[in-house]
Amino acid sequence: MSEEVQKRLITILSSALSSILASRLSERLIDLPEERGVKDDVKEALLRAGFTVAATLAASVVVRSVVGKRWSS
Repeated sequence: MSEEVQKRLITILSSALSSILASRLSERLIDLPEERGVKDDVKEALLRAGFTVAATLAASVVVRSVVGKRWSS
């Protein structure tokens, strides 16, 4: 599998993971007031950024371990 395909898989997988997890947890962790303020936007942005980083790392590990197992055999 080429490096380009691996990068695409990592991007797709990490995007899916981060959007699903961040949206579910942001609903639970951030109380939505009637009017959102800057603090609420900052909290949500930090939460989404953290999940994006974590999901990218997780997707990278998964894709590279699967590729490593398939190509080393």
